[in-house]
Amino acid sequence: MSESGHSQPGMYGQGRRRRRRRDRDVGPPGQNLSGPSRDRDYQPRERRDGSEDPPGILIQKTPIILAKPPGERAKPAQTAPVSGTPVLEKPITLMKARDDGGKPGTPPEAAAQSSGSGPSKMEREGQRPTQPVYQIQNRGMGATASSGAVDPMVGQSKLIPPEKMKHSIKLVDDQMNWCDSAMEYLRDQTDMLVVGVLGPQGSGKSSIMSMLSANTPEEDQRNYVFRAQTQEIKERGGNQSTGIDFFITQERVIFLDTQPMLSPSILDHLINNDRKLPPEYNLPHTYIEMQSLQIAAFLFTVCHVVIVVQDWFTDLNLYKFLQTAEMLKPSTPSASHDSTGSSGSDDGAEYYPHIVFLQNKAGRDDFSPRKLKNMHLVVDKLMAHSHLKYKGTLSMLECNIFPGLGQDFLSPEVNMFLLPVQEIDGEDNLTKTGSGTYPLFSLLPGYRGHPSFPTMISKLRSQILAMPRCQLSHTILTEKNWFHYAARIWDGVKKSSALSEYSRLLC
Repeated sequence: MSESGHSQPGMYGQGRRRRRRRDRDVGPPGQNLSGPSRDRDYQPRERRDGSEDPPGILIQKTPIILAKPPGERAKPAQTAPVSGTPVLEKPITLMKARDDGGKPGTPPEAAAQSSGSGPSKMEREGQRPTQPVYQIQNRGMGATASSGAVDPMVGQSKLIPPEKMKHSIKLVDDQMNWCDSAMEYLRDQTDMLVVGVLGPQGSGKSSIMSMLSANTPEEDQRNYVFRAQTQEIKERGGNQSTGIDFFITQERVIFLDTQPMLSPSILDHLINNDRKLPPEYNLPHTYIEMQSLQIAAFLFTVCHVVIVVQDWFTDLNLYKFLQTAEMLKPSTPSASHDSTGSSGSDDGAEYYPHIVFLQNKAGRDDFSPRKLKNMHLVVDKLMAHSHLKYKGTLSMLECNIFPGLGQDFLSPEVNMFLLPVQEIDGEDNLTKTGSGTYPLFSLLPGYRGHPSFPTMISKLRSQILAMPRCQLSHTILTEKNWFHYAARIWDGVKKSSALSEYSRLLC
């Protein structure tokens, strides 16, 4: 029984119970009821926190040991290595991870890298709009942008709008050579409208194109984007525009101003300066006519709208010239670029632009309803066999210029618009009444019989910009693709066998 421990009185006897009772009755120093001698034997509880005590009891009595102070709690989180799941340290880091790595389609290693270096990258970038930059980078740069090695400023530069043009530049120079300077103003987007102009010398093509694009009638003509004829050039019968001039607006409308068709000043300059003709042309006037046909056929292929400007009604040679240029127009390239698909035998596969006949410097009688209807009938008869879209897309009756006329008054309404003579400064303030009338009447402008020139040019601009933007080729073209497409068409027009055969017939 001694081995089991039940017969040992010292272990479970009365003395053992007294010792445990004394230890339990020990209080703080100075308050021990057993006597002053017990104060020396008192041991504080801190000495009982040794290794001999069970750890479970210590955790239950002092749970604060497992926690850390706030300062020590943040330090290990910053120095800890990045694991498979990103550690959310600050609200800023959470927003950064959501923009870069939280979107579908982003590689997980790029998301982990961006979340791990979030605070330092945010400090370097400051207040930059990071989200649109990354979207455009990933879309345009491909695999390079997903690696995160591309500077965000490269993608941010793509958000900057293109440089605004202040004046026109050359698309085709006076030697009929193609120029590449317009490429830097073009973008990779498909929402564009191409407007070209044709007309004889002195009809006002450059002035009208300037007011349709970026200028107003009140501005000085020296500030027009397309330079108009100066008084000196008008006096000596010269021309201002040569080749084809290019201008693009912020609304992504491309305007093409051309040299005058069948210009006598260009012919005179060619003869008097002894310029050498190409070997396939024998006479100077044949060369000038072929230049005009090349420009017209080129505009019929690369433009959505072609404006034909004339300052009197009407020149039958101009309509003959338009039909000849339509006949010599290059065929629309097919999707496969083979000769069988681009033969032009199928009219449905051929592209033809909208053509607008603009009567510039129209008088008061031209705005009478009877004469206006006769003008529409004549143009409809002359263009009856043409494939050009010469009616159905522009209407003067919808501009409220003739409020008393119905929509069926001009039954064969063609795309014709009338512009009055531009008023000289102070002409509107001329009084048309005598000295004996009421003073109030002297403040009213004289009767014109038509709206003012700024009103008419504003209505024309709204009609031109509302023209349908048909597809120029069998594939959708961006602005830059249109530039390369136009360069290829111009090179094909200059080498066209049909134009060469026609020039031989003229000789």
